[in-house]
Amino acid sequence: MTPLVFKNMADCAAYRIAPGDSNYFALIFDPAGEGADLVAVVEIFAPGGKTPPNSHSRAHEMFFVLEGTGRALCGGDVQPVKKGDAMLLRPGAEHVVENTGPGKLYTLTVMVPNQDFAELIRNGTRVELDAEDRRVICGA
Repeated sequence: MTPLVFKNMADCAAYRIAPGDSNYFALIFDPAGEGADLVAVVEIFAPGGKTPPNSHSRAHEMFFVLEGTGRALCGGDVQPVKKGDAMLLRPGAEHVVENTGPGKLYTLTVMVPNQDFAELIRNGTRVELDAEDRRVICGA
């Protein structure tokens, strides 16, 4: 196994977990692709989109807002988020992240350990990134 793994975001596959979901994921690194016990994605939320309420028994989950505005709901707290903000969710914390802005919300989302999140994403439906997604993710 090589000590350095490099990818260009233009080469990353994107998936929607379930057909009715309002968010999808550009998969950067995961156990199946790179043999790492983490999953790193760019999570893309449609306007008005949000995650279902969820928690992870062992994993920490980090969100770094690349573009857009939204809010995080966790443990009764509501935290507005915008470009440049980061949040860390501890294991067991039920949470929702939602897009409150007029455009898409983009987050770099990392979960450690993976706790089957990457497998859930890879079992979803492949989607194509549009021009806006490529601009934000790849700088193109």
